[in-house]
Amino acid sequence: MSIDIKKYYPFTGHNLNLDGLRYHYLDEGSGEPVVMVHGNPSWSFYYRNLVLALRDRYRCIVPDHIGCGFSDKPGDDRYDYTLSRRVDDLERLLDSLGISKNITLVLHDWGGMIGMAYAVRHPKRIKRLVILNTAAFHLPKEKPFPLALKICRDTRLGALLVRGFNAFSLAASFVGCKKNPMSAELRQAYRRPYDTWQNRIATIRFVQDIPLSPGDRNYNLVSEVAAGIDRFRNLPMAVFWGEQDFVFDCSFLAEWQRRFPEAEVHRYSDAGHYILEDMKEEVVPLIGEFLDRT
Repeated sequence: MSIDIKKYYPFTGHNLNLDGLRYHYLDEGSGEPVVMVHGNPSWSFYYRNLVLALRDRYRCIVPDHIGCGFSDKPGDDRYDYTLSRRVDDLERLLDSLGISKNITLVLHDWGGMIGMAYAVRHPKRIKRLVILNTAAFHLPKEKPFPLALKICRDTRLGALLVRGFNAFSLAASFVGCKKNPMSAELRQAYRRPYDTWQNRIATIRFVQDIPLSPGDRNYNLVSEVAAGIDRFRNLPMAVFWGEQDFVFDCSFLAEWQRRFPEAEVHRYSDAGHYILEDMKEEVVPLIGEFLDRT
């Protein structure tokens, strides 16, 4: 099946040169900046409906991480696929665009760790937060690391499944939406950037970069971010959570609520990981309303 991506994604992309690599991003609309940070194995496509809903009154900035979406997908010899580099990339993008105040962060999956690490670096730049099935802290004590992720993270078989058969992106496109499953065409759109072994490098590197114990690369960075996010407790925050997410389940939601007891929380018992997709008719307007009144 061949699809017309513009049918779903009617945007003109922009590119930032990051040391010779193309870093693709959307820059739609005008007004206060709303920076949307995606996770793995999605891309800026995940935020398309939110951009369309907000761009009449907000400036929507949506990067594709290196290795994702329409950004370049270099080998390890040209790019360090690690959390700290992702944060640097986001910082360079926003600095290049002159965006340094009144930022709303919209964060999903790995985007939570990347975006909140940026926020901890520049706390005065952040105005409000929108949290979507993500984390900015270590795995909660009561949450076992999922076996499927462990296989992908720690075994050659996992790497083969992810890079050879696109297993991670394929599975996510099926299980990411529970109440409103994606159509075959939409699933293909999500997987489209990850169509070859080389183009799936970020998908596996994101999983391999998950720090679980002291000594793992980026474990200390996650600890620093987890210790630093409490400073945002007084900012407006809205949380939208699909409770059928097998990774970012209710134990992660409970940790967000413990840290941010004043946050506005919307829980969806029958929705999955891709909450903006699964519950778009409800969640997208609610995010717009939250931004407009805060």
